[in-house]
Amino acid sequence: MRDARPNWPNGIGLLIVHAGALLALLPAFFSWQALAVAAILFFATGAFGVTLCYHRTLTHRSLKMRLPVEYATAILGTLAFQGGPIEWVSTHRIHHANSDRKGDPHSVRRGFGWAHVRWLVQPNPNIPRGVECRKYAPDLWEQPFYRILERSSIPLQALLGIGLFFLGGWSWVVWGIFARLVFTYHTTWLVNSAAHTFGYRAFRTKDRSTNSWWVALLTFGEGWHNNHHAFPFSARHGLRWFELDITWWWVKILKLTRLAYDIRVPSRAALERLALPPRRTQGA
Repeated sequence: MRDARPNWPNGIGLLIVHAGALLALLPAFFSWQALAVAAILFFATGAFGVTLCYHRTLTHRSLKMRLPVEYATAILGTLAFQGGPIEWVSTHRIHHANSDRKGDPHSVRRGFGWAHVRWLVQPNPNIPRGVECRKYAPDLWEQPFYRILERSSIPLQALLGIGLFFLGGWSWVVWGIFARLVFTYHTTWLVNSAAHTFGYRAFRTKDRSTNSWWVALLTFGEGWHNNHHAFPFSARHGLRWFELDITWWWVKILKLTRLAYDIRVPSRAALERLALPPRRTQGA
């Protein structure tokens, strides 16, 4: 990959979003309706957009969704404002190919802060850009819909903001855009940082991935990260009865309604082959 420079667009964008979110602390911008709107949008863009579509469907092909459902959830993922689907998928595939080793865009070996957010704004040659993404996500690059969506993050966010303003005024904009984005950002980033630092390990992997129950609660099941790195193809991340995986519930609902199919999960033999001894699955 080419030499990297500080990512000024990311840095400025994140600064603006976080500054806007500070307005949520002012009583003038608070309303219960605005809080409810933010919560609904957080679930829609985080659970359906990022977790179900960007991650489990597009990146790992853990399941297939009917095309209208896939495209609708991909739009929700774009509204999470974490980059277009092609860049997001490319970056995550590189992470799995080099997890916590040289070439990982957000290796925790460079520190918790790097894995959480610094990787997005500081010089980082491991982030694919432009035509580099074609190499890592050719399946998405070949589809005109995703190439268009890749360039639509800002217009879609602006349209959402305009809609929120006309429906509920500035309080809906502050909470539904800025506060919601900040919460979505940091919960997503915790998968890269906290879920490679705190928790227990149930399976053998070549990285530092862990299972963190509280990250799983915040990210609709993504916090069972050691499970995921052991079986990245699996649509189910919470592999034991007590590992709550809300996204997996939705996968089962989509399957029941025939909106999802070809759902992949590890076999019992695969689970047993990679399982660590019980004494090593305990952790903080």
